[in-house]
Order: sequence, then C-alpha cells, then structure tokens
Amino acid sequence: MTDEHHPLTDAPARKSLGQHFLFDPSILKRAANAAGSPKGRTVIEVGPGPGGLTRAILNEDPAKLIVVETDPRFSEALLGWPEAKSGQMIVIAKDARKVRWEQVLAEAGAARPAMIIANLPYNVGTPLLVDWLKAGDWRGEMALMFQREVAERICAKPDTDAYGRLAVLAQSVTRPYISFTLPPGAFRPPPKVDSAVAVFDPLPPEKRFQHIELLEQIAGAAFGQRRKMLRAALKPFAKKRGMKAELWLEDCGIDPTARAETLTQAEFRTLAESLA
Repeated sequence: MTDEHHPLTDAPARKSLGQHFLFDPSILKRAANAAGSPKGRTVIEVGPGPGGLTRAILNEDPAKLIVVETDPRFSEALLGWPEAKSGQMIVIAKDARKVRWEQVLAEAGAARPAMIIANLPYNVGTPLLVDWLKAGDWRGEMALMFQREVAERICAKPDTDAYGRLAVLAQSVTRPYISFTLPPGAFRPPPKVDSAVAVFDPLPPEKRFQHIELLEQIAGAAFGQRRKMLRAALKPFAKKRGMKAELWLEDCGIDPTARAETLTQAEFRTLAESLA
C-alpha cells in the first residue's frame, strides 16, 4: 500500500508538549534504521505526532509497532491507519511517563526485546531515557532524537565538560553513540538548537551494571556540586548512610580530592558496589 492511503496528520505542533516534527523521508528512514533494522521486531515509538517516523518504521515491516501519543489530535488519526486496524500497530493514548511498558508488551503478545525509536518531545526526553535505562530485559536497542547538547552529554567521556550523571547512567548498561545530527531547519517548527539521534546498543548481560538505582544516586550527588572535591560533594550522601565520605572514597581506592568529572565508569561502579 502506498503512502497516499494514509496521509500524515496535518496539525500544528504544540509548544506546551515540546513538539517538533520531521517530514523529510530520507531523514526519517535513517532514524528508523539507526539502531538496526526494525524488520520483524517489536518497536515502541513515543510521540509520533503527525506520523512521519511512524510511517518510516512501518515501511521497514516490524512485527508490531506500539505508538504512545498523549495528544488526541494525533492518537485518534493514527487509529484510522490500516496497520492499526490490522493489529500490526497498537495506539496508546497516554502520557509515556505513565505507561507500564512490560504490561503493554505482554498484553500485545509482543516479542522481546523491543526496540525503541523516537523523536522525543524535548520536555520528557531525559526522564523517559532514565526509566528505559533502568528497564529489564524487555528493552533492546534504542534510537532516540534529543537536543544535540543532551545527546552529547549522554555519550560524553570522563574529563570532558559534557560528562555527568546521564553519561554515567547510560554507559552503565548501554554503549551510546551519536548516529547523526540535524539542523533546526529539518523540523517544523524549527527548534532553537541542533538535534541529534543517539543510538544505545545494550551491553552484553554480564557487562551491564546491576545496581543502577544506587549508581544514579551517587552520580547525582557527585555531579550535583561538580566544582567541589568528591569528599565535599558526597558528604551529605555519605552522612545519611552513617559514613564519612573521605574514608568511604579511600576504601574504594578513590582520591577524596578528585572531582566527579574525572571518575571513570568503573570507579562509579566501585562506589555503588561498595554499598550494594
């Protein structure tokens, strides 16, 4: 069936929902395949909007596409698509932050792990990513569009300005990298900044860090005051656990006078493991 049979929904983006839409078919095809081919896979898409990326994913013939859209203008239109009527596409009209993903996959009878491919609304991208990083075995590869600065923070290495909590979390369970960047003019309406598609390849199970909640708390405390030495930045966190930050850091083989941005993934893991 050709694209004429299911036109994209023509409705303006809503600023309150952080919407910026893509319509260029070559960019959309590239985004749909950035994390690997969706053919025969279960795919989750968040914030499909008018359906440009949705159409690009469906063109790759996934086994099942689950779209989550909080804006009724778009969720209702997507329900009229032939793939929704045939059951290949499931439309969930809900705020993605409230979706119970494992339950949705089970109810859909969908194969796992599911790929996640999304042009994320700017205002919910980071909290959704953190939730997905903490997810179980149901979550597979991800290709997510963010503001470029956010994508750079996710992929940053130690000792760089962009390195922080997001990099530590993302790199504890995935190998994130920037697939390609996009100028504001690629979107309608154009955002004020460049965007980038970040791809997340899951690490092999034995290399994934198990205590990601603890890692998040430690990285959050360490980078919360990034100009301070670790012994000062982690003092309140350690005190709540009845520890002295300086001794805890020394016990873990970490210099208490170091700063958070110099710590490697392995060192953050050591700190979290010492409490697990």
